[in-house]
Amino acid sequence: MENQKQSVVASYKDLRIYQRSYELALQIHKVTVKFPAKERQELGNQLRRAATSVPINIAEGYGRKRSPEDFKRFLVIALGSNNEVNVILDLVRDLGYLQEDPHKQLAQENIEIGKGINKLIQVWR
Repeated sequence: MENQKQSVVASYKDLRIYQRSYELALQIHKVTVKFPAKERQELGNQLRRAATSVPINIAEGYGRKRSPEDFKRFLVIALGSNNEVNVILDLVRDLGYLQEDPHKQLAQENIEIGKGINKLIQVWR
């Protein structure tokens, strides 16, 4: 039987789910700056805040990792923001501010991040 290397999580930045959510927040920011002026301030701003809330809450929760309940509470908050991103992505697509292909890519990544957050909530001790 081969020894498997376990990855050490020394920081929230080592969490793959943090890395993915941070990257998605960057992508969403780049997309929303192309919205019409009024929507950059309204839906664009709300979408950016929701997207950045995910990695922020993962990071903040990780800082409280000594209490699994606290960390999981912040992960649940991150999951709520993740759901908010899903809704706003659909809205901006349906309003014509985001084309189908970029919407599909961003939404799919966001769904996968949500699954990862759920998994982390289940396994964290």
